[in-house]
Amino acid sequence: MPEFAVQSPEWWRDRLYDKLVKRSNETKVFDDYYECEHPLPHLHERARAPFRRLLKMARANYCELVVDAFVGRLEVAGFQSDVEGDRDQEAWALWQDNNLDGGSQLAFLEAAIHGTAYLMVSPTPSGGFRITPEHPTQVIVEYRPDAPGEPAAALKLWVDDWTAKLCCTVYLPEWIYKFEAPEPKTGSTGRPQWERREVPGEPWGAANVLGEVPFGELANRPRMLKPGASELRSVTGIQDRINKTLSDRMMTQEAAAFPAKWATGLEIPVDENGQEIEPFDVAVNKILVAEDPGAKFGQFAAADLTGYLKAKEEDVRDVAAITSTPPHYLLGSLTNLSAEALKAAEAGLIHKIYQRRRFLEEGLERTMRLAGFASSQARIVWKSPEWRTEGELVDALVKMSTLGVPREVLWERWGATPQEIERWRQLNEDALTAAMSGDLAAEYGPKPNATTDPLAAAPAPDGG
Repeated sequence: MPEFAVQSPEWWRDRLYDKLVKRSNETKVFDDYYECEHPLPHLHERARAPFRRLLKMARANYCELVVDAFVGRLEVAGFQSDVEGDRDQEAWALWQDNNLDGGSQLAFLEAAIHGTAYLMVSPTPSGGFRITPEHPTQVIVEYRPDAPGEPAAALKLWVDDWTAKLCCTVYLPEWIYKFEAPEPKTGSTGRPQWERREVPGEPWGAANVLGEVPFGELANRPRMLKPGASELRSVTGIQDRINKTLSDRMMTQEAAAFPAKWATGLEIPVDENGQEIEPFDVAVNKILVAEDPGAKFGQFAAADLTGYLKAKEEDVRDVAAITSTPPHYLLGSLTNLSAEALKAAEAGLIHKIYQRRRFLEEGLERTMRLAGFASSQARIVWKSPEWRTEGELVDALVKMSTLGVPREVLWERWGATPQEIERWRQLNEDALTAAMSGDLAAEYGPKPNATTDPLAAAPAPDGG
């Protein structure tokens, strides 16, 4: 393979391609666990064929519950601006125009599974911006070693089904370069045979009008010298233990859960070939009868499955403890739990959500900045991850109002979006204006006319 100049388009292409393939291979296992494609539990070679059907049934996917419990409470409610004007409304309109209510949820889900996801900002011919969620197996961003957090280059990789081509685009702060290669065969290794991808009407090496790498990275639980990590990183081993316990339990049910019968003092009949015949067809609706007075019948005790059930429950509790997932989400049991106990059980999950949101917010703010909104013009507003009854919430807000807390703050604590708060404020102003107009008309409006209103000409009582 030829050696390219450092930081040339080809150098970045090969470097980022290798990193993207390596990361995709490492995170594929977490995607498989989320999709319930767990490896089958280990069995002795002789037992695999008879029990393969049971093995496929012995998969309870707790990995999906762990991720969904976390991602389900990540929701952007709107934007707030610290400057005069309608910049927050414009930011929300851009968000809605790009269908990011659902798009952001897709990105959050992939970030929780793979450790990272991306939002791409693309200028449109009309002068606006298009924002799209990008999968971590198709996009990778590298940052400058001397300035952590500042993107140096990015690669977007995809397969064009229409042309059977593997395509990639290298994004640098000043330029954009496109390449293509024949679609690699399944299982092939090594780098593709890249060629320049010529697009009619575009020069190869187009100018990057944004002046920056056009991606905002949504990193999940990153560290200072390490990228984002999957929420399932510490769970896959426990999931395998759960599957093994389930498979052992099902095999025990298959072989020993039905009480085995025994009989003594019987003459075993044989067939015409001298082979013994089973004297009884045992079933729940049949009675065993023998004419021999010395015959005795009995049964062995059925296998006790309590140990398997307790072992699975302990493994599920380990999943809950390690991932800060409320135990009742995974165990599916609520027994005489008070509201305070439920809130305490969810405290770990709420803390994790607030912690993860800080890093996700960095990528969202960068995305909005690439689309022309400064942090002071479009600050992210999240929906509260805490679930409380309306009675509890109203009682708390009423008490806060007695302390002089502004109504807009109370509305925000209630869970209203910035757009709803603005609409409520406008409705209050309109109602106040209408009320003041009515009071002024009543006090300073036209006086009754004596010629048209008989009551106006009548003398007042008591000479008044």
